[in-house]
Amino acid sequence: MIKYSLICDNAHTFEGWFSESADFDRQVASGLLTCPVCNSASISKTLMAPSVSTARKKEEKQAMVMDLARQEMIAKLKEAVAAIKANAEDVGEKFPEEARKIHYGEADARGIIGQASLGEVRELLDEGIEIAPLPVIPEDAN
Repeated sequence: MIKYSLICDNAHTFEGWFSESADFDRQVASGLLTCPVCNSASISKTLMAPSVSTARKKEEKQAMVMDLARQEMIAKLKEAVAAIKANAEDVGEKFPEEARKIHYGEADARGIIGQASLGEVRELLDEGIEIAPLPVIPEDAN
């Protein structure tokens, strides 16, 4: 998109956005482009300052892109956690006990979630029981 500063024959100034330079020319020639103040169709381009990319602008744009990416990642993470919780049985503090029962074939295999201390987690991992923590999403921790 190209932004032009425009002026009518009555000295009213305004801006216009065009897909390309030729698009401006076509609209003026066909009378489609008129002044928003007086409706004059006699429109021309004025001098405009170039849009200079500064380090600050680049940093701001990069920060915006990073924030959007962060928001998207958090949304995907929330979806994943919600799907896990929806398809698992919450066994609470009995998690280590239930995980062992499932691992050793004493209980039917199923998805479970619950709590375990750091020591219990180490013991389960040492026994070869595959477990993983659910991520805590920053916004949910507040």
